[in-house]
Amino acid sequence: MQDLSAHHVGITVSDLDRAVEFYSEGLGLDVLARFSIGGEAFATGVGVDGASADFAHLDADGARVELVEYDPEGDDDTGGDVNQPGAKHLGLAVDDVDAFYENLPEDAETISEPQTTESGTRILFVRDPEGNLVEILDA
Repeated sequence: MQDLSAHHVGITVSDLDRAVEFYSEGLGLDVLARFSIGGEAFATGVGVDGASADFAHLDADGARVELVEYDPEGDDDTGGDVNQPGAKHLGLAVDDVDAFYENLPEDAETISEPQTTESGTRILFVRDPEGNLVEILDA
């Protein structure tokens, strides 16, 4: 198994501008980047048909906070899926997402096979035994 390193903690929000204002102006976190991602590979990787998202990465003294606003936004029937406001996920980086995927236990639940997003990042979402989302991405 590959070594994992902490990459980010993701929080899905319904209004990215309002969330960024709260975390940056209200809590004093520095905005590291803002960007958007869409496309078929992204939608497949996050398990939401036709998904695109706007992102903001903020620095919390070395811990990266990822705020995400999805289109389409989830509804109350999504069961905590990644596009539901309030959903959280842990992002862990590995050197080779595909090798990590190949070495997962047979009973590991994944949303899809690894996908390469429009940004060039290779991603894979798995669920822990409690159903929590864990994003595995290229280091």
